[in-house]
Amino acid sequence: MKVLVTGANGQLGRALVRQAPAGVQLLAHGHDELDVTQPQSVPRVLTMEPAVIVNAAAYTAVDQAETERAAAYAVNARGAEHMARAARELGCRLVHISTDFVFDGVQGRPYTPESKPNPLNVYGASKLAGEQAVQAIKPDALILRTAWLYGEAGSNFVHSMLRLMHTRAELHVVDDQIGTPTAVAGLAQCIWRAIEGRLSGIQHWTDAGVASWYDFAVAIRQTAMSLGLLHRSVAVLPVPSSAYPTAASRPAFSVLDKTAIWHALALTPAHWSTALADTLALVAKAGGDS
Repeated sequence: MKVLVTGANGQLGRALVRQAPAGVQLLAHGHDELDVTQPQSVPRVLTMEPAVIVNAAAYTAVDQAETERAAAYAVNARGAEHMARAARELGCRLVHISTDFVFDGVQGRPYTPESKPNPLNVYGASKLAGEQAVQAIKPDALILRTAWLYGEAGSNFVHSMLRLMHTRAELHVVDDQIGTPTAVAGLAQCIWRAIEGRLSGIQHWTDAGVASWYDFAVAIRQTAMSLGLLHRSVAVLPVPSSAYPTAASRPAFSVLDKTAIWHALALTPAHWSTALADTLALVAKAGGDS
């Protein structure tokens, strides 16, 4: 089976490449090789003739998107549209990655795939526009929403915290935004299993459990110290979001209900704290984070 992965240089793209099953002919393309924002990306994909397209290309700079609206929509909306058009013309399957930030976080209980989106920021709105384009062009696609994604490499909250913990004696982290940290390894496993199971429609996937960003930061500190990635304790103090203003508003509660996909794939996710320990063990094995 020939599978095209866009955004292959991102943290999810790299995990998909690492975990590709035997028998998959992988076409892994980063932005420099396949720019999904350009209309000519469609004929390029057609010549590759994949059986499945996994669109992991995304603009993910949440705060920067507030002033770079065109750039966010180019990747997250038009890029999704281009890949959906290519999949429709080829008659191949499409897996499109989306986000918990399509929700406003006000309902106070986990969001199901059927919950009504209402994004609070440009990033979330651009991802929702991408979902809508995919649904209109390729109704049998799999749209997979995830949240708080991180890996052992790349730009993410885990590596930001490790860098700050090396240089500061005290960190302030918001404790009133609630979601689920998700390791790319588990998401990649889910995607490959979903491809095998020919899953379609809107689905949700994260690791198990719930946390605030403060909880996540404390766990990063504790786990990093146990692995020798940190050699001194750093104070991590909880603060409200109002004490840490950002350009983009964020949902206060963006926990996703994953019940349907867990049952459909017979896949039991790791608790986020276990997945974090596994990821940081890989960081330690690679020589740590600077």
